[in-house]
Amino acid sequence: MADHAQSAPGAGGTRRDFLYLMSASAAAFGTAAVVWPFISSMNPSGDVLALSSIEVDISGVQVGQAITVKWRGKPVFIRHRTPEEIAAAKKDDPQVDPANPKVIVANPAGLRDPQTDASRVQKPEWLILVGVCTHLGCVPLGQKASDPRGEYGGWYCPCHGSQYDTSGRIRKGPAPLDLEVPLYAFETDTTVKIG
Repeated sequence: MADHAQSAPGAGGTRRDFLYLMSASAAAFGTAAVVWPFISSMNPSGDVLALSSIEVDISGVQVGQAITVKWRGKPVFIRHRTPEEIAAAKKDDPQVDPANPKVIVANPAGLRDPQTDASRVQKPEWLILVGVCTHLGCVPLGQKASDPRGEYGGWYCPCHGSQYDTSGRIRKGPAPLDLEVPLYAFETDTTVKIG
């Protein structure tokens, strides 16, 4: 009598090979079904994703005023600059190569982290910065009209004396870098989306 569990010679596999293949497939699917929730739990939650970008209404911010909003747990300074503040920032701009605006050819103001004012703003009248000192993470003063703003009219960090100009560039003190410019876009003339 022929063994019905085996196929004819040269016909390929046996029923046992088929059962091994199906068992391995079921085990792989079961493992994926168990592991996927753990991997998925590492994704940011909905409330964290909601904080990754914010929309700010800037219609009430008058020329010369500044507001502070919170984004990703950090203060963000939004200043509606006066024409005098814009002129002061542009006056100290480093000179760039006309063929490649990212190349600084002269830095007459001696900026430690040379950047042009135009590279730090999308609209000259609106300056948007992360309000964290680049030295040790303090929050500089200068958002209120009564705050000390240092010699350059921007921000002053009282902890170690760093002073920033009206473009948020470091001018004096131990901070190594300019105040960070976050990713932002103007959705309308009165609404800016940060993040």
